[in-house]
Amino acid sequence: MSTLRALARAQAVASGRAQPVATVRHLHLSERPLVVVPLALAGEANAPLAAMVGAAPDEARLLVVPQPRNRDQRFAFAAELAAIVLPYLDEFRDLTEAVPVDRGRDVRHRYVDAPQLLVPNPAGITFLRLFGRSTRFRRTDGDYPVHQSVPLLGRWLTFFAERAEQPGSSALLALTEALTLHWATGQSVVEDLHLPAVLGWLDPPAGLTGAEAAARAEDPARCPPAGPATDPDFDNRRLAPAIEAYTRAGDDPVARAAAYDELAGLLRDQLAPTWELMWRGVGLLRTLPAGARVTGRWAGDRDAFTAHAEHVDAGGGPQPRRDGAVAAALRLQRLERASTAWAVQRAYDDPLVMAEHRLSGEAFVGEVTLADPARVDDSGKRPVLRPRIQVVTTEPVPMPVGARLYSPQRPAQKATVVFVTPGADGKTEVVLELSGGMGRGLTAPPGSVPEVGERICLTSLSDGFLPGGAFPAPEETPWTHGGPPGTAAAPQDPAPAEDWS
Repeated sequence: MSTLRALARAQAVASGRAQPVATVRHLHLSERPLVVVPLALAGEANAPLAAMVGAAPDEARLLVVPQPRNRDQRFAFAAELAAIVLPYLDEFRDLTEAVPVDRGRDVRHRYVDAPQLLVPNPAGITFLRLFGRSTRFRRTDGDYPVHQSVPLLGRWLTFFAERAEQPGSSALLALTEALTLHWATGQSVVEDLHLPAVLGWLDPPAGLTGAEAAARAEDPARCPPAGPATDPDFDNRRLAPAIEAYTRAGDDPVARAAAYDELAGLLRDQLAPTWELMWRGVGLLRTLPAGARVTGRWAGDRDAFTAHAEHVDAGGGPQPRRDGAVAAALRLQRLERASTAWAVQRAYDDPLVMAEHRLSGEAFVGEVTLADPARVDDSGKRPVLRPRIQVVTTEPVPMPVGARLYSPQRPAQKATVVFVTPGADGKTEVVLELSGGMGRGLTAPPGSVPEVGERICLTSLSDGFLPGGAFPAPEETPWTHGGPPGTAAAPQDPAPAEDWS
């Protein structure tokens, strides 16, 4: 935890309300996100119990599995979920746009928008990931067939779960993480996983402090858990008898319908409060303006959505159960690069985030006291424009002479440290030589060189392109990493679990 976030948490406790730790929204928010609030049966491996799904507050649809231990009912639930999710995905596949590549010599096409899924917490992402893994390899013919939409749903859920691992991606978001990225509550990181408690700090009812609202939200009698886990007291006293009543109804249609309605009512009561909190949290996020680089990261999500849709349309196979050595290395490098770019872009977009780097010595803010925008360096083969500026700051400057610095106001420009002169009055003078971002001529365009009196931020964090590493082709995987991948047999649909109904 950074120093500023720890301070914000302390201020939240003192003031009784969550404190902002961002001035802009660092995530994309779709006009019509698909909200998924899942519930799983306790004691079973990711057995779906119910879900509330919809793309608007008044479009909630309740899906119920009366007997989650019954394989047929679980996959009937998957088919119902697919009937909602797949048409939602198709809504974004009507319009495409041309994107220039190869320096404008060619173009590629991608969808102008992409779907977005929202779940209450990280456990909801885990539920979708495991549910996708359990459905994407199912067969639609032969022994134990499932509806043809089920394996397709599994592949898309796996796609969203993989995008959720990518730092900066907004394709699948846990609302608790999205909210605590922008506000600091007065509770622990573990308590921040509870959506009702987080919203209690962000938007407490009149007359209550954030701590009091969070304590009330943790009472399952007042506010049920946000899933996929359920309250043990609810499980024992209400859920188990309702499932047992449905099982005892057998083939009697009247008794079975009555038992189903009772069970559905219980589950609706558990899910409805979280459904309302989800849209309340989305509303809070919409109050923040989007950061300047959010659009670029969302373009990456649109690229990924387009690529996966084309892969599915072309008859490509489902994602493998586990990556090979080369694919795993490529994935790790991609995530590491995305994590670095995510941290830098947030700092460039948001002065509150940059303040954390100023405390750690990776950035400083100062005032330009001298500027020579017309300076030309003619020591090389040809003269080049190399303006110099002097910045005076009261902050520590641990960067050595020769270090390259960057300014969020002019990210295409590099500033090389020429001199660092500490003053007796606690101020430090830094002389910088500028390059880039000023055109190709020997005269700097207006505004491309900081002017005297301008207050600028300089940092060692770079928002430039990060080159990828060189990896062998999959068929050239060294023996130390398993050797070239063999021809694996197609995964078989396992025999059904024992029918408990």
